[in-house]
Amino acid sequence: KWVPITLLLSFADAQPTDAEREVWEQVDVVLKDAKAVLDELQAYKGAGQEIREAIQNPNDEVLQEQAWAAVVPLVGKLKKFYQFSQRLEAALHSLLGALTSETYNDPTQHLEREQALAKQFAEILHFTLRFDELKMTNPAIQNDFSYYRRTLSRMRINNVPADGENEVNNELANRISLFYADATPMLKALSDGTTKFVSENKNLPIENTTDCLSTMASVCKVMLETPEYRSRFTSEETVSFCLRVMVGVIILYDYVHPVGAFAKSSKIDMKGCIKVLKDQPPNSVEGLLNALR
Repeated sequence: KWVPITLLLSFADAQPTDAEREVWEQVDVVLKDAKAVLDELQAYKGAGQEIREAIQNPNDEVLQEQAWAAVVPLVGKLKKFYQFSQRLEAALHSLLGALTSETYNDPTQHLEREQALAKQFAEILHFTLRFDELKMTNPAIQNDFSYYRRTLSRMRINNVPADGENEVNNELANRISLFYADATPMLKALSDGTTKFVSENKNLPIENTTDCLSTMASVCKVMLETPEYRSRFTSEETVSFCLRVMVGVIILYDYVHPVGAFAKSSKIDMKGCIKVLKDQPPNSVEGLLNALR
């Protein structure tokens, strides 16, 4: 049963069929931008030094200006990442719509016959967990944004004009702040998006969505724990891709399923999935185990 799907989460080039093409092309545009988002986040250094000096010397106008000049472009990036999370959520909606439709009898058929879409779904999850791993290890993100908001409100009180292009209005600032306050912001956005998808599609049995997620978790687990399949992985990057996808679908399942992924009646073999994670080199999966916790 699993053999035809072993290609599913590899980097093999699953080409979209005519039936998949419209959704595939919409999602492809988003995924092309995902790499640039990760590169920017990885290179994000923050303005910690400038902020510290400005706070320690509140009367030094030059230091205040230097800190503000350092923070404003960074906030432009943080705003862009937040807006990307909304695009990602919309892409997920399109994919779930296709992968849970009544076209095929069960999720295994969907995943076998719509491999290109399933692969895109996997790529979204991989991006999401990678983004959150990078965010978790970068405290500068929240520090920079907090400093920006404090300074901006002070400037408004004193009627000092702010840089219009990058300025974030209050309502947007609140949303961005809530987004980054979460330990795993991108995963939270996807989880909320999946829950919203289920509640908006009352005519679709919830099992269509949860079975699609549990089947993907099983596929990843089987591929990772079976030496015959594992030996086909061309690199460690493929292994970490599979691990992130497995954890991502478990968390989405846990959000959407009425009793969650950890209940006895869950269709996900949680013990097996956690064993697969614990069998990896510890430093490579700590972030994923934390996400599950």
